[in-house]
Amino acid sequence: MSAEPTIALVTDSTASLTPEDRERLDISVVNLYVILNGEQRPENEIGDYGAFYKAVLESPHLTTTSQPSIGDFMEVYGPLLEAGKEIISLHLSGSISGTCEAARQAAAQLEAEGRGGERITVVDSRTTAGGLALCSLAAANAIGQGKDVTGVVEQIEASREVLDTLIMVDTLEYLRKGGRIGGAQAWIGGALKIKPLITLEETVEPVDKVRTVGRAMQRLRDFASEKAASGQEITWTVQHIQAPEQAAELAASCREVFQCEGAFLDEMSTVLGCHAGPGLLAIGTVPTDLVGSKF
Repeated sequence: MSAEPTIALVTDSTASLTPEDRERLDISVVNLYVILNGEQRPENEIGDYGAFYKAVLESPHLTTTSQPSIGDFMEVYGPLLEAGKEIISLHLSGSISGTCEAARQAAAQLEAEGRGGERITVVDSRTTAGGLALCSLAAANAIGQGKDVTGVVEQIEASREVLDTLIMVDTLEYLRKGGRIGGAQAWIGGALKIKPLITLEETVEPVDKVRTVGRAMQRLRDFASEKAASGQEITWTVQHIQAPEQAAELAASCREVFQCEGAFLDEMSTVLGCHAGPGLLAIGTVPTDLVGSKF
């Protein structure tokens, strides 16, 4: 029987990990919040996504989101530190959220209180959603291999360097309103009705723009074919926001080109949905040797 890992992994609710993966890999999760009609709710309490987005559309107020509090992090970190663990806390891009900074402040407070905060290493994934989940798998894989904190962080960084994502959004308006538009700002105000294709390199970056959903879908399929042609074994993910049929169609294409099942085939977190809007479709890939094979 292998020894219990001395490193605990913490991430946040924007990571598209399945409940099974969270349990199997013993990954703790700190929730972000959605504020709808003045009521703040943690992400894990939003069950029916369809009903949620209907309420967002019908609300007279702008739905907003909030990072976890320092107290939220301390609540998760405390028992892990008391159990003698070192902690790697891996979170969504610091360029689009203050989550990493809240984690660092919580670690500093725990250290000041003599509760072991110096054993917490906060890592900015520079991504989110499926990308953050894939980086979390890479971290868990490294922990399972018995690597130390430095080795785990190196494996996260290695996975982040080769992580590739392509995202179709139905409109840039949600990103604009939420202030997360990044380099795609230049596309705002164009006369043509376009389907923007973007990626996340710390912030939102434009990749391409096409005029129809059909062409955008083909561009996503081409992306998968290009990755499959690399000759490496690839772990892939397809995600959506209120576009399950298109996601199923894209996933079917990915199964064919990659000759394996995807790691995550689901709807993105509601925090991300509030900022990106319905109609989003995304694909992400990383070499399987970094994240570990389980399929």
